[in-house]
Formats: sequence, structure tokens, C-alpha cells
Amino acid sequence: MFYDTTREAPHLPEVPMSNLKPIKSICVYCGSGFGDDPVFAENAAALGRAMAEQGINLVYGGGNVGLMGTIAQAVLDHGGYVTGIIPDFLKSREKLLDEVQETIVVPDMHTRKRMMFEKADAFVALPGGIGTLEELVEQMTWAQLGRHTKPILMLSTKGFWRPLLTLFAHMRDQGFIREGLELNYLVAEKVEDVIPMLEASARRIGIVENAELFETKF
Repeated sequence: MFYDTTREAPHLPEVPMSNLKPIKSICVYCGSGFGDDPVFAENAAALGRAMAEQGINLVYGGGNVGLMGTIAQAVLDHGGYVTGIIPDFLKSREKLLDEVQETIVVPDMHTRKRMMFEKADAFVALPGGIGTLEELVEQMTWAQLGRHTKPILMLSTKGFWRPLLTLFAHMRDQGFIREGLELNYLVAEKVEDVIPMLEASARRIGIVENAELFETKF
């Protein structure tokens, strides 16, 4: 299924959360490169396989390169469902996976991020670059401001996210992450812990999206 939002908008039926399992779709942020250690791609493929086997849809940035392409292909190879959302200007640079069941082309990055948010019940950040970091921190910010309670998890393969966690601790120590404005996130060291941790968080806290608080553009 292929949509170009500059021409048409898909109709998305609303389904009550009470009728669904806690996590039915995960938005995965990750690098458009592979990194220097094969374990990054191995973990991306393992997560994609686990999602497919547990009937959890993948929402991702739409490209076929790097860890993005690895996790999407793994979901597809094991019978899962993939939604790719890509800005028009990136179509030629990142290519598209032909097998993806739903590809949505959007006019800009703002629309891409909003649609990825709307289609996901949880967020996972694999290792990546500045774009991955920006998307991860933005979701943390929205949650910090009370705009949603969707679980946010970092898969810290080989301790990849530890420097960021150290920075968060420094921000707390310096008084910039204050009481009442704490960050809510999960950290997994093993790929097999990702889905259980997300589902436990969703059951404990619930998934709430205060859509009326979002601006038209961020």
C-alpha cells in the first residue's frame, strides 16, 4: 500500500485501545548506516524478527539503508507488517523497500515525525547518529511535557547510549531536569528484553495520547 500525502490522505480507522494488546506497533529510530560493529545490525535483525513473530507492526523511516533497512527487512522476512514514512526529498537518497506493505510519502520532516508518532504505541531507539538522537529526545520531551505516556526505550547495544545517560545525570545534578519534570524512559542491554519491557510499561502506566495538545506543526 503506497500513499503520497501531498496528493491523498489515507483513512485511518480509530480502534479502542481496550480491544488491543498493549503494544501493537513500535516506531523504531535507528541509523541509516550500519556502524562499525556487526552486532548493531544483528540486534536490529533480531528485534525485527521478534516483532514479526509477536504480531507487532513496525513503523520506521521508510528507507532500505543501514539499520533502518535491516530491521524492516527482518520484519518482512518473518511475515510481519511494516509502515514506512519518508519525506519526498529522501526517496532517492535512501531508496524504498519494495516489499513494505504501507509506504507513506510526506512533504516534510515535521509531517513524518508526527505520523510516526500517531501510528506507534511505543518507541525504540537503536544505535544511530544525530537524526536518531533528535527523534529520541523529541519523544522524551513530549512525554516530559505530558503529551503522551507511550513507552520510550533505548536499546543500548554495547553500551551505546551510556554517554547520553551520563548527560541526563549531569543535567539533573545541575538542576535542569527538575522534580516534577523527570524523564521517563527505559534502557535495555539485551534485544530479547525490549518487547517485554515495553509491554510491562504499557500495562503499568497505560498508553495515553493527548492529541489535542499538539500544534499543527512542531
